[in-house]
Amino acid sequence: MNPAAGHDAPATSGLVVVVGSINVDYVVEVAHLPTPGETVTGGRQSVHPGGKGANQAVAAARSGAQVELIARVGTDDAGVARIAQLKNEGVGTTFVATTEGKATGTAVVLVAADGENAIVVSPGANQCLDVGDIERAAALLIDATLLVMQTEVPLSAIQRAAELVGPDTIRVLNCAPYIPLAPELLELVDVLIVNAVEALQLLGEPTTSDLDPARVAERLRDLGPPIVVITRGAEGALAATDRGIVQVPAPPTLVVDTTGAGDAFVGAFSARLAAHASMAEALNFAVAAGSLTSEHPGALPNIPPLPMTESP
Repeated sequence: MNPAAGHDAPATSGLVVVVGSINVDYVVEVAHLPTPGETVTGGRQSVHPGGKGANQAVAAARSGAQVELIARVGTDDAGVARIAQLKNEGVGTTFVATTEGKATGTAVVLVAADGENAIVVSPGANQCLDVGDIERAAALLIDATLLVMQTEVPLSAIQRAAELVGPDTIRVLNCAPYIPLAPELLELVDVLIVNAVEALQLLGEPTTSDLDPARVAERLRDLGPPIVVITRGAEGALAATDRGIVQVPAPPTLVVDTTGAGDAFVGAFSARLAAHASMAEALNFAVAAGSLTSEHPGALPNIPPLPMTESP
């Protein structure tokens, strides 16, 4: 299937299946991010639903898609609460399993005054997602219009998911957080989504390089994915496809917290692509979602619903 070939999205999207993480985020606001060995006194503290898989699932659901999540939580109160929150958002949780003896994943997020963040993740039950969990959801994966994966869960699980989907399913991989990817996995990916730093890491280039983003995206296509999307923060996003480069600027944004912007982008983009939108329309919609999310603190609670991100 060629996801670069599309048209304007219909009112509803197809089935989006997300394989990924579920966390609880503990957020502390700081004047600036600490350097190694430095102690910084923080300000306001807050607790938010998190995890890249859960965030992207909610973003896709709020963007009009039917969404099912394959994931794991602990048997703690946090896990019970997260499942309830996801159901309340309209995300299917039939394949969200619980793991005895493990805590639900936890993230500690430091947010600086300029909106930049630093995140430490304790995976907990997320690391227990395995091939068996994926195979139990085989029928769901075969019916998926689009599969979304990230790298906060074991690569063996996402590779198996990519293998089990139907022949027309679009397989989207967000390489976040960065982790080296085997060629066998990259060859199964239809759309690779990375930020500018992750793109350079995948190429083995210094993260301080000022290489042309379009050229970087084309080099990543040479690794296997026919479509590469690079998110560029205040510069918007671009996609390299077999039809050329598509670039979309970001709207003027008063940045408060960038924690959830990337997940909002991936979820919104995936929902539109599942609805057969064109690449330009999906990028525009996703950039708008990411920009709106960055105007508020936290991640999941501020992913905007469909009416807020509707393209003109």
